[in-house]
Amino acid sequence: MYILGDIGNTETKVFLVSSSDIIIKKITFLSKNLNTLKLDKLFKDFKFNYKMIDKILFCSVVPKSFNLIKKFLSKKTKVQCYEVKSLDLKSLIKIKVNYKQVGSDRLTNAISLANNKNNFIVLDLGTATTFDVLIKDTYSGGVIAPGIKLSLNTLSDKATLIPNIDLKISNVIGKDTISAVRSGFFWGYAGLIDNIINLIKKDTKKSFKVIITGGFSKLFKNSINTKVILNKDITIKGLIKAVTLIK
Repeated sequence: MYILGDIGNTETKVFLVSSSDIIIKKITFLSKNLNTLKLDKLFKDFKFNYKMIDKILFCSVVPKSFNLIKKFLSKKTKVQCYEVKSLDLKSLIKIKVNYKQVGSDRLTNAISLANNKNNFIVLDLGTATTFDVLIKDTYSGGVIAPGIKLSLNTLSDKATLIPNIDLKISNVIGKDTISAVRSGFFWGYAGLIDNIINLIKKDTKKSFKVIITGGFSKLFKNSINTKVILNKDITIKGLIKAVTLIK
């Protein structure tokens, strides 16, 4: 069995996966809650024997959290814990960017989709709003914009008269502060998404399948002009492909 995980700025997801690539169990927790005291309790939810683990692989954008989990799992399983970017990924994907600066999660998503036929844009509406460009089996770079929730929280923190707001589909013209902010964020991000995707197509002179994932993906899936495919499992599928590189 494998332990595979995705450590993000907001959430950490850990999967127990069989050697035949079947997801047996998944746990999700806030990354800010990651500490040594809670790890034992969190991993007890898996209800498995640590001795049954053959491989461990994480993608992580929080090195401190990865090192904490790595230390914990290495002691429990006696199995080396790898991070995606520490592997030799050449057989899975070609990378045309500064390798040190591209996020491990973004590479993992690209690995999930890489093939010799199709071009993809991966739109991830997470802590940041990211657009990753995959031309066949080559990761060609991307765009990073402010995350929706982060931007909403910043506005309410900095503007005294604007409360914390949950984002949902809104009329364009707001009748009060809350509906006006909802409109600005919802339709503003809808426009940002369509515009950046159109610019990527124009810049590359190529057509793309657009994959949408992340926390706000369902909200925007049917509210933008771009045709998108919702895929919440893109990261774990990339990890399952990448774990085959561990011998």
